[in-house]
Amino acid sequence: MKRLILLTLPLMLTACLNMPTQTSQITGVYTSGLKYDGFSCQQLNNEIDSLARRENQLVIAQEQRIKTSKVQAFWWGVGQGDGVEASELANVRGEKEAVRKAYDNKGCK
Repeated sequence: MKRLILLTLPLMLTACLNMPTQTSQITGVYTSGLKYDGFSCQQLNNEIDSLARRENQLVIAQEQRIKTSKVQAFWWGVGQGDGVEASELANVRGEKEAVRKAYDNKGCK
């Protein structure tokens, strides 16, 4: 029994290595809102909708990566880590925030 514990303990400890970031922990990167200065309220609204759809797609992709990584970590001891999904999700969230600020600054409703 002790031997089994000694063999599985390192595997259990390394299973958390290189795991993908939870989607709730991925924050938006700073994005300048200057490119949205010339947009109308309708264009800004369309942009927010488009970014929201893309964000949802990336959240689903990141959650799938987390699930796959958990299985991989169980069998091999290490996860997949973050991929392009996490990076793009941070960019999209930053863009969305920049568009919302432009939307508010224009007084759109």
